[in-house]
Amino acid sequence: MTTRFDGRVAIVTGAGNGLGRAHALGLAARGARVVVNDFGGARDGTGGSLTPAEAVVEEIRKAGGVAMADGADVSNFEQVQAMVDRATREWGSVDLLCANAGILRDKSFSKMEVADFAKVIDVHLNGTFYCCKAVWNGMRERNYGRIVVTTSSSGLFGNFGQANYGAAKAGIVGLMNVLAEEGRKNDIRVNTISPTAATRMTEELLPPQALALMKPEAITPAVLYLLAEDAPTRTIMGAGAGSFAVIKVMETEGVNFAPSDWTPEAIASRFAEIGDMSTAKALENAFQQTNKYVGQAAKRAGVKL
Repeated sequence: MTTRFDGRVAIVTGAGNGLGRAHALGLAARGARVVVNDFGGARDGTGGSLTPAEAVVEEIRKAGGVAMADGADVSNFEQVQAMVDRATREWGSVDLLCANAGILRDKSFSKMEVADFAKVIDVHLNGTFYCCKAVWNGMRERNYGRIVVTTSSSGLFGNFGQANYGAAKAGIVGLMNVLAEEGRKNDIRVNTISPTAATRMTEELLPPQALALMKPEAITPAVLYLLAEDAPTRTIMGAGAGSFAVIKVMETEGVNFAPSDWTPEAIASRFAEIGDMSTAKALENAFQQTNKYVGQAAKRAGVKL
């Protein structure tokens, strides 16, 4: 079945260039009315101009789509709320959100300034929270919403020189986990994209032959899938160069110890068994872990719960 977004209103942040631009164009081509948000700053978040967002809006309109430009700084909640209010006034709702905006201030941890850590957290993690918060009540009232937030392999797996970026991107996954749970009863589905693509964020990090394979447009199909009416929820999807994958946080079955063995030596002696990934599963919520541990302890103690 063809995926369409006719009648839906979408906000894409950081949509003046790169990934956000590709996502905005993809949504508009399939019928969505799109708020093209971009602060228009440099890669490190300095400066600001509405020109990049306006250029993408012009592309959408020339192709027959409907769009508006917005220059809200996602790290400023008042500006984000004003953007959502404007879209709701003009188009009636905000049904879809793709929180994509971000900056980079890479340095090794020993050289990283506190201000550079704080600013990256503010744009990526706080900015994602602000965008989700601003659309949330409207989605609840209408019993419909689709949200895609953006993580990174730097946060999921680590990357030298990106303590600020990695911490923010890992935090975004935690935000998704909770919002997906809280949104279920109102049909608000919240998912995460982990993209790798040739953008101004990565152009200095990868060789030209790799960048040539990593078009931003290769990520957009995954974003559109995660924003669709029949989307899953609480899913992390990796995407890059035409490849798509699902990423999960796993936990091994673990080993329960008698109180007499609650020692680091006992753990060391059985660590291979504790870490046996053949028993690993993706847990669905925090209490699933708690219930597992308590169940194992009760079984050892012969206690009926």
